[in-house]
Amino acid sequence: MYAKFTDDLITGNEMIDGQHKELIEKINGLMRACDERADKAGAVKMLNYLADYTEYHFKEEEGLQESIGYPGIEEHKKKHEELKQTVKELHDMLEEEEGPSDAFVAKVNEKVTEWLYYHIKTFDRSVAEYKFMRGNVERI
Repeated sequence: MYAKFTDDLITGNEMIDGQHKELIEKINGLMRACDERADKAGAVKMLNYLADYTEYHFKEEEGLQESIGYPGIEEHKKKHEELKQTVKELHDMLEEEEGPSDAFVAKVNEKVTEWLYYHIKTFDRSVAEYKFMRGNVERI
């Protein structure tokens, strides 16, 4: 199952939305590599791309939160650490197996794709709303 960037994932922050689209593309690249079950090297390569881009995105997102004084930044960082840990577990899983198994693909869907959807719709959207409201205090 491939991930899709749908309208319900839009936060309204151009930078964050663009990076989320790129994250989804990285996830889909990993899933395409998994379609070739025996392609362990391809899956490792795509998982590394996903890990690197996730690290970049989280730094950008956390920098934005710091710049606007977002009060939920510590909890948000903890959520980011959850995904980083999942990616490490996925690396371990690939090392232990001959290639991306059905269990690996299921874990990517559950622990990466579904996690990202939920995270965007809740945590990231609240940051974007806070930034918008902070910049438009006359609306409050």
